[in-house]
Amino acid sequence: MREKDFQLNIPAEIGEQLQLRQNTPVKLVVKRNRLVVQLEEPRQQLFQGRVFLWPVLTALLVSLGFYIFCLQQNLKTIRLVGDYSLATAIIVLGVVMGTALFAGFFIRGRHDPENHFSQNVYWRNFPVIVLSFALILGLLLTGSMWLLGVLFKGASFGNVTASIILFAFGVVTNAVMIYFALVVDAGVLSTVLLLVIISGVIIAMAVNNQKYWWQHNLSFLGTNGASSGWQFNATLIFSALLMIALIDYLFVRLQESWPQTRRLLVLRGLLTLTAIDLGLVGVFPNNISSHALHDQVSVFLVYFIIALIVGVRWLLPQVTQDFLYLSYGIGAALVVAAVLFQVVGYFSLTAFEMIAFVLAFGWILMLLDRIEALINVGTEGLITRQE
Repeated sequence: MREKDFQLNIPAEIGEQLQLRQNTPVKLVVKRNRLVVQLEEPRQQLFQGRVFLWPVLTALLVSLGFYIFCLQQNLKTIRLVGDYSLATAIIVLGVVMGTALFAGFFIRGRHDPENHFSQNVYWRNFPVIVLSFALILGLLLTGSMWLLGVLFKGASFGNVTASIILFAFGVVTNAVMIYFALVVDAGVLSTVLLLVIISGVIIAMAVNNQKYWWQHNLSFLGTNGASSGWQFNATLIFSALLMIALIDYLFVRLQESWPQTRRLLVLRGLLTLTAIDLGLVGVFPNNISSHALHDQVSVFLVYFIIALIVGVRWLLPQVTQDFLYLSYGIGAALVVAAVLFQVVGYFSLTAFEMIAFVLAFGWILMLLDRIEALINVGTEGLITRQE
């Protein structure tokens, strides 16, 4: 018995937006019980053709330059880790190559009519996005080299072998950065924001492990008494800038589907003020000279988040009951944590700050995800059955 087929009618406005022609090949994909219409240029085909030459040629030129440098310095043996080592070259040159290629292909994407993300990113946010990916790349390469140093303790290589290893790491690093430059969107940027702030805080904790920072408070990580206070503060400032860039992009795209009402202006203003206030927490660390300012901006950060949680019912279009219940639950949890800290004395200051930070920051990311979902709301089509 012949199976009956279905026919999907795509609305004209969607066809014009995607520049569909009569013979444009598309395919239907089922993802999480949802039917997705996908053009026949999936992400796995991005490195076909000349694009793949860029990571290979760039890595080849850099590895040849590294080999020539070793010959000039009369370096016949290069250690895997340490000062002037192969690990140092991979980290430094990898970040430089990857960042340059990411920036180049990101700019190239602004001229691609199908790349809606790059086209809607203002140039003022461009440096923050590029530096964010450069920071993540640097952290990943540093962690990878540390792990290799532990696994292959005392290893060293000849200059030819070291250049080949550098070439291999360079090709992979460059290809990954080009890939993300081509497919970056609001979801990827949210993930980068999460990775930046988590990695920065964890590294600050690890560096200050011997100073028992947790006996003070979370803000101690940014003070003069911490081993690397500048790193913690820079993480907060950088995360704030990245959050502003993400908010900027989301609301620019949101205007295409939703009129710029007073509610959306208030929501954008509160989110932007929250991001700015987060950066000010890093600008004014909890040192003696700036203790008062630090406390003030920290209190205002709490006020902004409470205002967002309370006002999301009226400020966010098409807010669901599930998200409202989740928001009010997080707000109630913050109040309970404050009571257990200030009234009961059950929580220490460090525990309260960590709990409040995780709840508040997690909720903000979920709110940004809900705004992105509003952008991705599609136009309804019709599915008919063919006999």
